Amino acid sequence: MKRPKILFFDVNESLLDLAGLKKSVGGALGGREDLLPLWFKTMLHYSLVSTVSDQYHDFGVLGAAALQTVARNEGIELSDSEAKAAISPIRSLPPHPDVAPALTALKEAGFRLATLTNSSNAAVADQMKNAGLTDFFEARLSVEDVQMFKPHSHVYKWAAKKMNVAVEESMLIAAHGWDIAGALAVGMRGAFIARPGAQLFPLAKSPEIVCPNLLPISAQLISMKL
Repeated sequence: MKRPKILFFDVNESLLDLAGLKKSVGGALGGREDLLPLWFKTMLHYSLVSTVSDQYHDFGVLGAAALQTVARNEGIELSDSEAKAAISPIRSLPPHPDVAPALTALKEAGFRLATLTNSSNAAVADQMKNAGLTDFFEARLSVEDVQMFKPHSHVYKWAAKKMNVAVEESMLIAAHGWDIAGALAVGMRGAFIARPGAQLFPLAKSPEIVCPNLLPISAQLISMKL
């Protein structure tokens, strides 16, 4: 199998560790740090509502709204400013420990790398800078530019076109089964980072690579013929 001409990386959870939000989000939810995954899933749900109803909202706005929803279910009232403050550390999340060495290996092997995220342009710029990952990527693509969220098919097609490659010559690398499913549906190749708690979408075809972190994924990609 030949190497993809470009690798697109999801950012939140895939490259960056959401555990860095446990303290602030848990604090806003009465100490319930265990509700962090529910908050993130609610935010993704709201992003789908935003997309299918043609009412784009910034991912940060959706994140604050989702946190207020989860809080209300716990009998807690959060103001807009309190919710935004609680999720603000999302711009300073640390990378997973496997990320930098894997990206280094891929870069040295000649791969083109770009991020493709639901975060806004400003947010992903901050995220990459604060995580020390900016220099790995030739482009930071955000759904803000197309006003619809992944996994809408248009996002993946737009990303490939933006980088001047055919969609089938591209690969998405992500820790979200729904994201991989969206990419595969339009003919993009996929590599799934099976981080703890992450699962593939069972109704979609399987990606060609499934590994627990980026290091074995990078090794498989580097071993492919040019």
